[in-house]
Amino acid sequence: MENLTFDWQYMIDVLPHYKTALWLTVKLAFIGIAFAIIVGLICSVIQYFKIRVLSNVVQVYLEIARNTPLLIQLFFLYYGLPKAGVTLSGELCGIIGLTFLGGSYMAEVFRSGMEAVTKSQIETGKAIGLSNLQLMRYVIIPQAFSYSIPGFSANCIFLLKETSVFSGIAILELTNTTKNLMGIFYKTNEALFMLVIGYLIILLPLTLFLTWLERRVRHAEFGN
Repeated sequence: MENLTFDWQYMIDVLPHYKTALWLTVKLAFIGIAFAIIVGLICSVIQYFKIRVLSNVVQVYLEIARNTPLLIQLFFLYYGLPKAGVTLSGELCGIIGLTFLGGSYMAEVFRSGMEAVTKSQIETGKAIGLSNLQLMRYVIIPQAFSYSIPGFSANCIFLLKETSVFSGIAILELTNTTKNLMGIFYKTNEALFMLVIGYLIILLPLTLFLTWLERRVRHAEFGN
């Protein structure tokens, strides 16, 4: 059986590399998820109100985004666009790719939440003279948010994990940093251990926060 003892001194020596990679991973994930929420919310509103032309455009976007792997999207942005004269940095490609993919998933979650709001409330709002914008602000979105929390949480965790494919376009996030260090020092066990710890540092607090948020929203709505 292979000896699984670790070279702790080596792990201490490479810790600065992982700290830098960890921060970069968190930064790109946060920005990408934030923009994905905005894109998803806009698309869900367009779908919910069935706005002409735009609704068809959104549907095409959703089909493309959900049916193509993020890595292929990143390859197109990073390697394909320069052939058309458009050159983007690796980090910008990562953010755009995460936004493009995440927006499609967020749109479906938000749309489902909006459709869960009862029609009687919508009709009552219209009866008292609320515009579509007012309905969205005061009636639909507050309730849709609570219905959407479970799916929203799952999407956030999914998108954060997807940052691991950024290594395909030479971004020095956690996975790519690990691969580089393994290739230089051949300390496979130590590098993979640090990689696991890195993702745990990011994902565990996020998971606990989202679980707490879901419980708070559920308690506010149902009282249990």
